[in-house]
Amino acid sequence: MFDIQNYASFVGAIVVFQLIPGPGTLAILNATARSGIGAGTGAVLGTLVGDFVYMLAAVLGLAAVLAAYPQVLAAAQWLGVAYLVWLGIGLLRVPVGDMPAPAERSRGPRVWFRQALAVSLTNPKVVMFFMAFFPLFLRADSPPATLVAMMLHVTLISFAWQMALVLAGNAVARRLARWRQARRIATRAAGVALIGFAARLALDAR
Repeated sequence: MFDIQNYASFVGAIVVFQLIPGPGTLAILNATARSGIGAGTGAVLGTLVGDFVYMLAAVLGLAAVLAAYPQVLAAAQWLGVAYLVWLGIGLLRVPVGDMPAPAERSRGPRVWFRQALAVSLTNPKVVMFFMAFFPLFLRADSPPATLVAMMLHVTLISFAWQMALVLAGNAVARRLARWRQARRIATRAAGVALIGFAARLALDAR
């Protein structure tokens, strides 16, 4: 679909990535718990804008490389598989401790937008992730429209999940933020899922 290879795996991987608790998730939960839905929505938009900047950089880089050297796609796909395995193993091993208490207490949605944007933009490994992730679902002759479709999928799924976190409400957000066991289970399950996706994609690439 949309000329995206292994479409179901592509969508499933995006969902798994959204379930992994990260800096963006914490910024959204923090904003919602402290200042309500408006603040949480501001944090969601800040996170999405930051991710879009890095995603666009990754897509432009991939488009240039594939146009000049289409034969490198196979190597990029195997690197992507290795990267997913590395991420999965990291999630299985990482200690899941208590979250630090945030210092920002401003109530304006713009403040939370700027804070979440800063959190996202200070995570440059995101562009490396997309550079490794997107080639897994491309062909050497994939048109630029495929990359645009992939970006839209990531953005829309991210928006849906993150707004669901916001709509959960202040009380639920606080409980989720402090529920260490739930975060540990989610993190370990995501690690197993990423390794599983990598194994399937490796078999398809043979």
